[in-house]
Amino acid sequence: MANILHINSSVRSTGSLSRQLGAEFVAKLQAADASTTVVSRDLAATPVPHLSELVMGAYFTPAEQRNAEQAHAIKTSDTLVDELLAADTIVIGAPMYNFSVTSGLKAWIDAIARAGRTFQYGANGPEGLATGKKVYVFIASGGVYSQGPASGYDHLTTYLRSVLGFLGMTDVTFIVAEGVAMGEEAVTAAVAKSRTQIEAIAA
Repeated sequence: MANILHINSSVRSTGSLSRQLGAEFVAKLQAADASTTVVSRDLAATPVPHLSELVMGAYFTPAEQRNAEQAHAIKTSDTLVDELLAADTIVIGAPMYNFSVTSGLKAWIDAIARAGRTFQYGANGPEGLATGKKVYVFIASGGVYSQGPASGYDHLTTYLRSVLGFLGMTDVTFIVAEGVAMGEEAVTAAVAKSRTQIEAIAA
């Protein structure tokens, strides 16, 4: 049995390619294994609160020493960390907004990056604790950033690879539908390329 955590971060409820392609991929994984369980998080419909001084203070206060306000404030983060650690496979819909991740996805990352739970520092430096997971990231971007003159503007894949790796998730595959603001033919080609990649992974 596989446990999938499916994260959507597009602010668009309709017409989102990252949502569409991610959902198609999750459906294929479910079809391949009827015992698969899926936990879905829509970061646009149910936003994760952005990091605050209260929550940050709760992170660095031992559980038995937190006051009632801190204990309440940290509940969302605890739930999100539990979901992450329980998952074998993580599917993230991550459209590129202004060359990086959405603010909603950044808020989720800030909530799951927890010292002592998803990473720790030891004698040899930082160590990720969210290990043994396969991550698939579905990206949609209006321009082409995987190569060419605009490649230096891609702060989405570089950031996600770094932060996920820091937390122990080093097996990350990016499925990229790019250039989708360049006309219908470009959209068709980008979707076809992503679906070919999906078929190869889910086969």
